[in-house]
Amino acid sequence: MSLCDIVRLDGYIQSTYLAVYPDKIMLLDGGCRPDVAMVLDYIRTRLQRPISDLKVVVVTHMHPDHAGGAHQFRKETGCIIVSAEKKRQWYSGIGGHAMHFVDINLAHYVARRQGRSLKNLYYPAHLTPDMTVKDGDSVPKFDEWQVLETPGHTDRDLSLFHVPSRQVYTADLIIKLRHKFGAFSYL
Repeated sequence: MSLCDIVRLDGYIQSTYLAVYPDKIMLLDGGCRPDVAMVLDYIRTRLQRPISDLKVVVVTHMHPDHAGGAHQFRKETGCIIVSAEKKRQWYSGIGGHAMHFVDINLAHYVARRQGRSLKNLYYPAHLTPDMTVKDGDSVPKFDEWQVLETPGHTDRDLSLFHVPSRQVYTADLIIKLRHKFGAFSYL
């Protein structure tokens, strides 16, 4: 089936994107934990579709605004979580747990800067994807989307290339700060 639309939703601290097809929906990143209810409500009310039409959530990296809602989406809809094929978890060991805590607090900082009320952003530090992908793979169930490994923001960043439209979803690889676009790298 052909892509109908790419929908941008205002998430808690980030934009959230849905690839909407006549028979299925893909979420380009799992958003923050508070985004789950908003996305599911959008599917039910605006799209007038069952939430079970959400078939895939791609997690491009493990930060709270990209992975925070993934497990909850799976629990609510039965969708599969797709993420990078990596041997170890991003937040592993003592340093990883500390970094998880810091990243959640940085997300709270961003929310305060945006004038948002504080919400619970806790999410599991370990992602349990249903499927893993690597550079050049197609997104499961969405063959016209190609996975690009684009480490830079983290060691496991994924970008998603929609082949027919020649559009690329880059998550946080390119960000806008102080009205300017730039690349962000942990490396």
